[in-house]
Amino acid sequence: MKVSEVMNRSAISVMPATTVADAARIMLANHVSGLPVIDEHGTLVGVVTEGDLLRRAEIGTDGKPAGWLKSMLMPSTVAADYVHTHARHVSGVMTHSPIFVSPETDLAEVAGLMTRKHIKRLPVVEDGKLVGVVSRSDLLRPLARRLIETHNGVTDEQIVAYIKEELARAKWAPKSGLRIEVKDKVVSLEGTIFSDEERQAVICLAENAPGVKEVEDRLVFVDPGSGLAFPAGT
Repeated sequence: MKVSEVMNRSAISVMPATTVADAARIMLANHVSGLPVIDEHGTLVGVVTEGDLLRRAEIGTDGKPAGWLKSMLMPSTVAADYVHTHARHVSGVMTHSPIFVSPETDLAEVAGLMTRKHIKRLPVVEDGKLVGVVSRSDLLRPLARRLIETHNGVTDEQIVAYIKEELARAKWAPKSGLRIEVKDKVVSLEGTIFSDEERQAVICLAENAPGVKEVEDRLVFVDPGSGLAFPAGT
């Protein structure tokens, strides 16, 4: 799926001259964690988030004043920090080089960016202009639709074939010793696994087969060190 399929095209944005007070009010009123910052031409120039407003002098969260040594050796850094904790306008607190995506960006890439960078919302830019925003909740909507899909026409034989195909493709999966039976869309797993993580992954794979109603775990755990076998539930 592409960003264009899930993004919010009515993105709420602010400008560098917007006051910090107004930006905070807009975020609270619209239940968003961040806002794109655009110039008068609609070009993305930054992003302001809740995180940018955590350290503020008004509520006593600006931190300890810089010591005399840091003030003497790095006065520009101390001055920039003062601006960030005291600025009255968005220009003083925003991130000036924001991460953004395009409408054609794949959702897998978006999810990866959000995970790695701890980002909740990403501006969507096309031809240099802000055209929308994609958030974590936008990714949850197609996920929710897929999770509740029904597969009434799937047969037991098709379920078995799907599970075997996925097991063959999974690098972590045991390549032999597993027996899969399906009756009335209830999967029975039998065989040997060598870790609890492997057990959970095999069950998860079976549960994700289209049409499956339930998975019965009859797998036997064999400890690689001792060779002792432990049936499911022990």
